[in-house]
Amino acid sequence: MGLNIGKEHRKQHITVGFLFEKNKERLKFETLVNVGLDNKIKEKSIHRPGLALAGYVGLFTYDRVQVFGNTEIRYLKSMPLEKRIESFNTLFKFEIPCIVITNKNTLEKELLKIAEDHNVPVFRTPFETTKGVYLLSDFLDDQFSQQSTIHGSFVDVYGIGLLFIGRSGIGKSEIALDLVERGHRLVSDDVVTITRKGENILIGTGTDLVKHFMEIRGLGLIDVQSIFGVRAIRFQKRIEVVVELMEWKSDADFTRTGLDQSTISIMDVEVPHIKLPILPGKNVTVISEVIALNYLSKHYGYDAAQEFSKKLERVIQTKSKGVGKRSIDYFEHDFE
Repeated sequence: MGLNIGKEHRKQHITVGFLFEKNKERLKFETLVNVGLDNKIKEKSIHRPGLALAGYVGLFTYDRVQVFGNTEIRYLKSMPLEKRIESFNTLFKFEIPCIVITNKNTLEKELLKIAEDHNVPVFRTPFETTKGVYLLSDFLDDQFSQQSTIHGSFVDVYGIGLLFIGRSGIGKSEIALDLVERGHRLVSDDVVTITRKGENILIGTGTDLVKHFMEIRGLGLIDVQSIFGVRAIRFQKRIEVVVELMEWKSDADFTRTGLDQSTISIMDVEVPHIKLPILPGKNVTVISEVIALNYLSKHYGYDAAQEFSKKLERVIQTKSKGVGKRSIDYFEHDFE
């Protein structure tokens, strides 16, 4: 089943300056050449330009962040300065966005001057290449990931991300507020931004404007963090279960056993999907907590519906006549 989540989009580019500012603490960046901060990065992958330095540029993906590790630095140092400059100049026949040097390595002032003349910034990180590439790739993957927005309420319940969806006015915010009051954590209300990370991970968060404000009909806007404290919020969470709130209809198809695992597709990722009927007197908040706990049980290998099905199958196979009998053969006296 597809979910109407609005228009999906990806960033077309980010600037080198944005990359530097967001990672200068994480990667402990040091600026060696401070130019070209408006250069655009259009690819989430990074590139090690060893072959390009050797003169082969047939597969040179120049529009990516260029990472110089020990291999590239030692290759350059293996040549006389004249050849080093010639090899380094090969890169600048192309419009590269920036260079990141790892392992506290450095480049000669002549090479740094070439980068400056071509408006290409050079940063240095003390991290080894493997760690530096991992941190850079993780950041770029996040920036260029597929994103979308959905109207709903997103709550962390016992560590499980429950995304509540349904028609306007059905009570998504009220259920989220009740869960917060019971000690769970609000991620976002009304507008949830969804980012696809990796192959099958969806991360939900709020928007800069709304953050942890909620609109409660009849009351107005409330600030969850101010009322309930920092324990009642979190900024992002993996979406693990979608709970669709629906009006009760006697002829509607609601699961009775849970044997049929329903899923819903969000940006081509299949997520468990529960249709929860709403009717007077039904404690949806407690049921939501049970949904989270049941998901946890399945995660650790116990599926109540499957276990009951196996038990029923064993009874049928043994042709037991005890189906429907009481579970206790003898009631002792209760004198309390």
